[in-house]
Amino acid sequence: MKLSILDQSPIPYGKTAEESLSASIELAKMADTLGYKRYWIAEHHDMSGLACPAPDIMLSRIGAETENIRIGAGAVLLLHYRPYNIAERYNMLAVLYPDRVDLGIGRAPGGSAEATIALSGNFLENVSKMPETLDELLSFFEGNFPKDHMYSAINPSPVPKVSPEPWLLGTSEKSGILAAEKGIPYAFGHFMSEQDGPEIVKRYHANTKSGKSLVAVSVICAETTKEAEELALSSQLWKIQQAKGEGKKGVPTVEEARAYNFSDEKKNDKIIAGNSGVVKQELEVLQEKYQTDEFMIVTITHSFEARRKSYELIAKAFGL
Repeated sequence: MKLSILDQSPIPYGKTAEESLSASIELAKMADTLGYKRYWIAEHHDMSGLACPAPDIMLSRIGAETENIRIGAGAVLLLHYRPYNIAERYNMLAVLYPDRVDLGIGRAPGGSAEATIALSGNFLENVSKMPETLDELLSFFEGNFPKDHMYSAINPSPVPKVSPEPWLLGTSEKSGILAAEKGIPYAFGHFMSEQDGPEIVKRYHANTKSGKSLVAVSVICAETTKEAEELALSSQLWKIQQAKGEGKKGVPTVEEARAYNFSDEKKNDKIIAGNSGVVKQELEVLQEKYQTDEFMIVTITHSFEARRKSYELIAKAFGL
């Protein structure tokens, strides 16, 4: 099984965005040493508790401090940008870090309605144009615009020897169908979807011959299952607070989460929390369901150290 990391750069209560971004850099360096396959960082806008609005800026720094791990966005929210601009930025990363760059593409707004309008105006109109926008981006990487097309005369310079690998990220059947139609790899967000993920991924593979996929899952691993479950309370409470518009102070502490009465709230049952043996077993069960050989792990805890330790224990459990 291949294991990768999806980092949302969460900001714990009492910490700063600067501290969270520094922790992300250290996490990427550790992941490179431990043998994780990819490190992707997410894009969010004006979302309290999440520190990164610009993955390409973070990836430039992370690429310079790592050697082997693939680096990428999870995801660039394409509908906020012109494809040529994204092609230039990720080509430049691919020149700096040859054959190591992934470009995960998403179509979510990644922020409030106000932030979305500030970024890209009429977002719903942009959503309707997503297939054409994606085609344009892929054509810039492949250099296959028709000769009579205006864009055939330009290149998203600098042009690397190996182009960034595009992935489409999604949580629905619609995204899986689009990825299959375009013949690009597909990343399914199991941790944030209520839909039948295994069936969606199965249909994706049935409709593309050369496709590859990965599944993003929420995991917290600790020395004991009891400790992991306690650490997971912070993430559980934060999701509830965000749904109520009360999560602006960041990831709550374990102590605050322990004191919270969850009896009337629905906990996030998508989180895998346990010791190394439990986590390994549950990921293997998911692997059987999804029939994929790569999982991308997102871990949100209040403690930076607990997050780092979780990834260490998982790497050891799977012998990376």
